[in-house]
Amino acid sequence: MDRVSVVSEYDFEVHSPSFAMQLPSVISLKQYVPLNRRPAFTRFNVFLRDRFTCQYCGGRHLSEDLTFDHVIPRSRGGRTLWNNVVTACAPCNLRKGHEMPSKLGLQPLRAPGPPSNHQLQENGRAFPPNFLHESWRDFLYWDAELDE
Repeated sequence: MDRVSVVSEYDFEVHSPSFAMQLPSVISLKQYVPLNRRPAFTRFNVFLRDRFTCQYCGGRHLSEDLTFDHVIPRSRGGRTLWNNVVTACAPCNLRKGHEMPSKLGLQPLRAPGPPSNHQLQENGRAFPPNFLHESWRDFLYWDAELDE
């Protein structure tokens, strides 16, 4: 914790066999860290890029109800890259299985590709404040007029 200051915490602790601490919900970096040029490839960032929307049926879901799908299945040489992975709901992912989407008459709503940091930030801001933990609200910028 030498590199961050804890600004706010959740109401519960995390434990190891020899250590316990409140789980931070908001931290402040003590030194500026420049943004990576490209966002990390993570499950959450794939969902955020696709706005938590199944790219086959167009349904919006909570993250726990989503999976990501390899457009070109791994069994056919597809790789786990931004250009080959889309958000899918479980029924669509199950339906597609290890087939090519075109064989089943499926096509991703948007062609997959790497998002920019700006795109992910804009997509994240599109969600209502109650989608986020209450401790974050004071620290995020929302498109709202500021009080004097």
